Amino acid sequence: MAFTPLHDRVVVRRVESDEKTAGGLIIPDSAKEKPAEGEVIAVGAGARDDAGSRIAPDVKAGDRVLFGKWSGTEVQIDGEELLIMKESDIMGVIA
Repeated sequence: MAFTPLHDRVVVRRVESDEKTAGGLIIPDSAKEKPAEGEVIAVGAGARDDAGSRIAPDVKAGDRVLFGKWSGTEVQIDGEELLIMKESDIMGVIA
């Protein structure tokens, strides 16, 4: 990918959820919610504090993360649907 986010922004690819419920029912595409889990594709260099020093981001490319349901802006890069969001929109890293 030839795209690098600026400052504290992160590029995330949504991870598709299972198509079945725990009970074995198949969920049709029209009833699925967009997943709030994804894989970090690219990370900016980090925000700056009041003194102008760079604050290093807590996530890195390859991390699986959870984010808010309405977080980020959907974009298409190289024909792939991705999300660009601020690092603060990410709730946590899945270990």
